[in-house]
Amino acid sequence: MDVAIVTVGDELLAGDTENTNATWLARQLAERGATVTRMLTIPDDRALIARWVGEFADAFDAVIVTGGLGDTPDDVTVAAVADAFDRDLEVQPDVRERIAEKARQFREADPEYYEQHDFDLDLDETAALPAGARPIQTEESFNPGCVVENVYVFPGFPGELKVMFDSVADEFGGDAVSDAVETATPEGALKDVLDGARERFDVAVGSYPARRGEPGRVKVTGTDPAEVERAIEWVDERVADPE
Repeated sequence: MDVAIVTVGDELLAGDTENTNATWLARQLAERGATVTRMLTIPDDRALIARWVGEFADAFDAVIVTGGLGDTPDDVTVAAVADAFDRDLEVQPDVRERIAEKARQFREADPEYYEQHDFDLDLDETAALPAGARPIQTEESFNPGCVVENVYVFPGFPGELKVMFDSVADEFGGDAVSDAVETATPEGALKDVLDGARERFDVAVGSYPARRGEPGRVKVTGTDPAEVERAIEWVDERVADPE
């Protein structure tokens, strides 16, 4: 399963917010055997989001879009995904009712906040999703996520993202398996080993330099566990053991 990840937000590109969502999602997908083939960060630009979501939806098995869900003017992700599939936005009654109930609960829990901030929620705007989308709603999130064909739209808040992803995690999977060899061999001296493993085995091979006192690693990934094991053994015989 080849997956593309699109993270949306001006704050990510400005460096104001660390893009931990992309790293977390990639790790979750890899653990399930999926392969992340593209990772893209783009601003809160409706046309740009629509363009890349449309292209990636055609090119990959699944696309995950995170960020830009909300009720502020720069939250345009849902509308952009609708544009990517040439769909209108529509309000599903069940989604609207759930948002209204959450708003009521928040209001009862903190009435002073609502009074001080003159909170006036447009339920139709908050509940609007691309026509035909499958909504994803959790207790942690206010704005709904959704699935449109092979595109999954999640919020940008890490806590909300993780819970929402977990609710559909079983829909992601694949045959990719990985293993790694720790080594003291400098990354610059690994070229022959990396090239040799790629030539001899049907696997992808990558090197990760040592950092913070930890040894370097050579990582082997493939779809045949036995082939990955053979490649790992071959690599392990040709690199220096970590001290």
